[in-house]
Amino acid sequence: MLAKEILDEVDEIRQRYGIVGRRAELLKMLIAVRSGRHILLEGPVGVGKTLLAKSLAEYLSRDFVRVDGDERLNESKLIGYWDPPMVLKMGYVDDAFIPGPLTRAATSGSVLFINELNRLPESAQNALLPVMDEGLIHVPHLGTIKAKDGFLIIATQNPEEDVGVLRLSEALKDRFVLVKLSYPSRDEEIDIVRKHIPELDLKTAQISVDIVRRTRVHPSLSRGGSVRSTIDLAKIASMINGNEEEERWYNAALMVLPQRIESRDSSIDKEAIIRDIVRSILSGEKGDMDFR
Repeated sequence: MLAKEILDEVDEIRQRYGIVGRRAELLKMLIAVRSGRHILLEGPVGVGKTLLAKSLAEYLSRDFVRVDGDERLNESKLIGYWDPPMVLKMGYVDDAFIPGPLTRAATSGSVLFINELNRLPESAQNALLPVMDEGLIHVPHLGTIKAKDGFLIIATQNPEEDVGVLRLSEALKDRFVLVKLSYPSRDEEIDIVRKHIPELDLKTAQISVDIVRRTRVHPSLSRGGSVRSTIDLAKIASMINGNEEEERWYNAALMVLPQRIESRDSSIDKEAIIRDIVRSILSGEKGDMDFR
């Protein structure tokens, strides 16, 4: 009976917040919440990790406190800090303490959303351990703060091969349950594009999806375009008029893709790759576009 109830909740969340696909991922997230576990969402940029987290928080009627992973976000900024002028004037009183996002979320029973957890420095990562273990935050001169019921951490992580990310400690990974997200299927991605651009015709949506999906499996590219790239390409292409078809798509793709894709070799001409992809899609050549 419990399983059926959770499946019903998944469908309600998808319908209420207009989520395309992601039934399996939402099911795992709800099971984690019902089990009292914190959630780590892992997947490439632009696959809807933030949307899932915000939708779940709103569905659970919990406030949403967002933190973006940054090497400058140290332990004191995450937990909170003492205001020096107030401490000098009044001492270590409650009013002199400026709570950080972790403390605000914990004391209000909110969802703390940490975007790109694997960009946080080690000190900030370690600051999460006590509250995840025992629901407690220890603040010098203030004492121990207890998390309110409902407090939940949902964090995201880009794949470790991405540039600029840090490896999470084993201790921190051990306190999360992992939910992996891949790119949506071709049909789902077309639905997502048309949901964001309701006036868009089906053909434009299909071509946009196929061009971007081809970048994800191109042998000369280490990273392809995101779903956001697909949406932007469709919008730009729909606004370019009066050009020959291939040039129209090529010009739109040059506005959207070069800065969002990565080549395996710096000597590779990304614009030439984009030109080849556009030409092959428009000519109807089949590729392994449903791989990612």
